Amino acid sequence: MVIGIDVYHDKSKGRSVGGFVASVNTSSTRWYSRVCFQLPGQELMDGLCTCFTASLRKYHDVNNCLPDRIVVFRDGVGDGQMKIVEEYEVEQLQKCFLTFSPDYKPKMSVVVVQKRINTRLLQVQNGSQFDNPAPGAILDHTVTRVGWYDFFLVSQHVRQGTVSPTHYVVVYDNSNFKPDYMQRLKLPVILDHGSLTCGPLG
Repeated sequence: MVIGIDVYHDKSKGRSVGGFVASVNTSSTRWYSRVCFQLPGQELMDGLCTCFTASLRKYHDVNNCLPDRIVVFRDGVGDGQMKIVEEYEVEQLQKCFLTFSPDYKPKMSVVVVQKRINTRLLQVQNGSQFDNPAPGAILDHTVTRVGWYDFFLVSQHVRQGTVSPTHYVVVYDNSNFKPDYMQRLKLPVILDHGSLTCGPLG
């Protein structure tokens, strides 16, 4: 199961809305979606458990089984909120498993997606010229954070200016995915965004 989570803040109306989507088949072409209203400006989702439990039930209705691996992509979280997401939202997600069975313990990875960053990537061509990296280019060393499990991914092509990579930070992972597999998993999700009514996750 692949899950995407984001929160939209409507400053004109003074309210915030949490959005939640989850794949309900193995090919990730069918999706369950739900929204929940929360306090103005609040980034962390209080209704996450309700959304997640409902998505697991929908997955079971479609497949007659529960997912054994779950990957959550969480958008809109700044550097200062990483620890809070790990301690607050991951705990909410794990509590949902007990709703189905004490023995239900799927493997889960939670990845924070950061799009509004200042980092820019360039590749050297012909020894002296610089150009934007091709879509799908990944950088997971040198400029990544010390002590973090993170990487940068270029997910689009731009005709003018410098391309903005997306920063992915794995804040929780008991799936034992190798870094290469985690990175390969992200690109198909981006390219398959046409199946989502809410747009791309990256």
